[in-house]
Amino acid sequence: MRVLIVEDERPASQKLIRLLEQIDSSIEIIGVVPSIETSLNWFHENSLPDLIFMDIQLEDGLCFDIFENFEIETPIIFTTAFDEYTLKAFKVNSVDYLLKPIVPDELKKAIDKFKVLRSQKTDYSKFETIINQLQAKTKERFLIKIGEHYRSIPSSNINCFYILERCNFILVDNGNNYPIDYSLDKIELLVDSKMFFRINRNFIINFLAIKDILAYSSNRLKITLANWTEKDELLVSRERVSEFKEWMDR
Repeated sequence: MRVLIVEDERPASQKLIRLLEQIDSSIEIIGVVPSIETSLNWFHENSLPDLIFMDIQLEDGLCFDIFENFEIETPIIFTTAFDEYTLKAFKVNSVDYLLKPIVPDELKKAIDKFKVLRSQKTDYSKFETIINQLQAKTKERFLIKIGEHYRSIPSSNINCFYILERCNFILVDNGNNYPIDYSLDKIELLVDSKMFFRINRNFIINFLAIKDILAYSSNRLKITLANWTEKDELLVSRERVSEFKEWMDR
């Protein structure tokens, strides 16, 4: 079994290698890569492995960016210290999801699960069922603080989530802006993906708040959003344009 490890922490990758060697001597580690960039280079230069162990938070961002730039059909076992990424993990050929520190018994179960699925020639599209179940638990409202008061804002009333000067904010449908404690990476996993879309690193927008979409250049789109008054333009990044069009055309 040919295995690739995508992990940015050297002690973690070394521990995983030791555990894999103890569990199954037939496993061949064909590579260890620490980042999105090195992963993409590796996939372009090598044939796909039988199985991938992949940390979610890499040194240059979240591993999901890899899948936006390279089509990977290989089954994946995700490893991470944070359990907030479960939904997104299952969207990309996930066999299992292991929390750090990795427990040997859990690792063995994940490998055994992979072997069973491989012997059954599993169609990974079946994980759509899991995705749908998890999406049913999307966050319905966000608690914000206004001075000494707290207010709960329904997700449907939020026009967008955005980053400004390294702080996170929401724009509500009445035009007010409020700071929020959640990062955009976490918000992207909590909100309903049918209603919200991350157009670039700094903006997640609500479908209902879109007033106009303009062809900004040959490969980009400009969004006009209700009540958006900041100077920053809302541009769909080049790598997300195709996915955004699909999202709009559901």
